[in-house]
Amino acid sequence: MEKWGFTVKQKYTIILLSILLWGIGSAVASAQVVFNIRYYDKRIYYVSDAPIYVQVTITNNSPAPFRFKLADERVFSIDFDVRTMTNRAVEPAAILIRKRSQQQQIYFRELTIESGESFSFVEDIRNYAELQQSGSFVVQAKMYPELYRETGGIPNVRPLESNRISLSIRPPIIPGPDGLPVEMDVETNAVLVRQKLPPDEVVRYLLTARQKSQWEKFFLYLDLEAMLSRDAVRRRQWLAESEEGRLRMVARYRMEIQNATADDDIANIPIEFQIERTTYNEMEGSVTVQEKFRLGTIVERKRYTYHLQRKDDIWTIVDYMVNNLGTE
Repeated sequence: MEKWGFTVKQKYTIILLSILLWGIGSAVASAQVVFNIRYYDKRIYYVSDAPIYVQVTITNNSPAPFRFKLADERVFSIDFDVRTMTNRAVEPAAILIRKRSQQQQIYFRELTIESGESFSFVEDIRNYAELQQSGSFVVQAKMYPELYRETGGIPNVRPLESNRISLSIRPPIIPGPDGLPVEMDVETNAVLVRQKLPPDEVVRYLLTARQKSQWEKFFLYLDLEAMLSRDAVRRRQWLAESEEGRLRMVARYRMEIQNATADDDIANIPIEFQIERTTYNEMEGSVTVQEKFRLGTIVERKRYTYHLQRKDDIWTIVDYMVNNLGTE
């Protein structure tokens, strides 16, 4: 026994208690870090290669900063556990296996989320799970704050686990009349097929769909490839891309329109509209529409000119122009 201070046994007890309290504090802090997922672009999904985008959000509700590592290759930071309704795990995607099996240096950033703040990014579930069959699934994400590294096939650390969301994948799309692609109405589950509408009715269909926030109908008569190629930089990128790359560009462009980060004028919701003039020949047409928008306590008026092209007897919108008419 020591003459002054604590005995050796007491010192060890104090150290163990300190470690235990630190562990409890860390566990409490981790419990206050919320890991949440939701669909970034909720729509009807099919057996195809089209992306299934999920927004991943980490929210720090603890009083202390939350620090973690975020890999440039996200497969070393997060994972998706996708299961059937019978709790059978879906096989991992081939690209996921390939990336994690390579001998490589993992590049990452160290990020800090302050108390009360959040951090989000978007991932495609198809990069994590082999979703090649129709059916109903349950999806949960896992995040590895210290990166995903396997030891004997087992991840090195316990991950943060997200909420669960349901995923329904339908059989492949059946081509509609004349081979045109079809989409499904989210509300009615009815097949949406482009009809042989005149230019003014095409524009009316688009604006009415936007007023009702019916995105599937809104995009039905928009030629996204033509609109995307209006910009010279994007057109050069489009020409240089493979077929798969072009599909990704169109999917990304569609999301940008929905999120008002590209061509936000066409995605504005009019409180009312009036078609003023329609002109067209055999292959090209234009429709001029005066539209009104609520902007706080005032109403803003704009004149839109939609340019359309005819292909296989179907008119689609390929471009548009906007002129401000003032307020009322």
